[in-house]
Amino acid sequence: MTINASIGQAHALNGRDAGLQATHHALNRLGSASPALGFVIASHQYQAREVVSGVSGLLGDTPMIGFSSPAGLTMDGLHPNSVIVGLLGGDLQAETHWMPGYAQSARETGSKLSKHIADAPDMRALFFFADGFNGDADQLCNSLSGGSYALAGALSSGDLHTGHSYQLAGPQTGTGALTAALVRGNLRVGVGAAHGWNPVGSQFRVTRSRGFWLRTLDGRPASETYAQLFGYPARDWAFPPLSHLARLYPLGVEQGEQLVIRAPIRVEADGSFRMNAPVRDGVDAYLLVGSRVSCENAAHEAAQQALQKLEGARPVFALVLADLAWEMLLKSHPGSEIEAVQDILGRNLPIAGGYTLGQIVQGKDSRPPQMLNQHIMVIVFGEA
Repeated sequence: MTINASIGQAHALNGRDAGLQATHHALNRLGSASPALGFVIASHQYQAREVVSGVSGLLGDTPMIGFSSPAGLTMDGLHPNSVIVGLLGGDLQAETHWMPGYAQSARETGSKLSKHIADAPDMRALFFFADGFNGDADQLCNSLSGGSYALAGALSSGDLHTGHSYQLAGPQTGTGALTAALVRGNLRVGVGAAHGWNPVGSQFRVTRSRGFWLRTLDGRPASETYAQLFGYPARDWAFPPLSHLARLYPLGVEQGEQLVIRAPIRVEADGSFRMNAPVRDGVDAYLLVGSRVSCENAAHEAAQQALQKLEGARPVFALVLADLAWEMLLKSHPGSEIEAVQDILGRNLPIAGGYTLGQIVQGKDSRPPQMLNQHIMVIVFGEA
């Protein structure tokens, strides 16, 4: 049996209508095949329960997981204030799990997820979405072990002013949660990730960091350091738009021999950076800057990686998860990351996706999964 895929997208006055219309379009395009797994990317401006009501009204008990995003992505480009539904049907089976305690204990949530993985020895792929504003994704990653299955995760984004996002699994939805899908069957999944940010010469020492708050760089409030670099007063960095645009200028943090990207979610009133992954005191950090060209090259690279990992399997569907910084950087060319991915995957392949506050990929050499910032992640599904 072959694997089929379809995409539906809709914009409406409320989440229920948008979810209903998007699902209707996706089901029509799937034809006679029964959906086996659904991905839902919904605008954070819609009420989560309304979106779920509209989608599940047509999908019924079909396993589905999803997350909130400021805008959705399809093969036609960028779609603000919309709901996107991607469906897979054919020779595959999926089970989904709703874990509402992620924000309280990411480590415990990771342990529970590991148990579900252990109970599914024939699993081919694991997908999960977690709250991007609350919860420690590094703890989650460290509590998961690598395996022979494909793995891809992302941290949902939403309203940067309030720190509100949501996750969904079947009829359940809420904030501070993790939702996961374990997939079996006649499929292959290739995952690729890359970023378009590079060091520009400015180096700092992280001199005070507490939890998710990076307080000082070189002994001064983080906002003062950025004020000196960019010429805007330090107090202005605590208010929009600068408080959110700080994500465009992440830090490359030394972690062993690696340079790991860590990006602020926002700048706080006291001048500290609110991160969604801890940064240790005493490490060296480098200012990174992105460009449209380097991001498009990164999208090419991520898509090529994903295709190579399919090992010749026929691509049928792609999930594209880009960091929120990509939406900010590409404002004047919205959706150009999708065009870059299509340069590699072709124009006719169904694509669904959205913007996230972090990406999680399989670790190298059997190490735990790794949390990334500022990357684009391309997940390609193919027939085994």
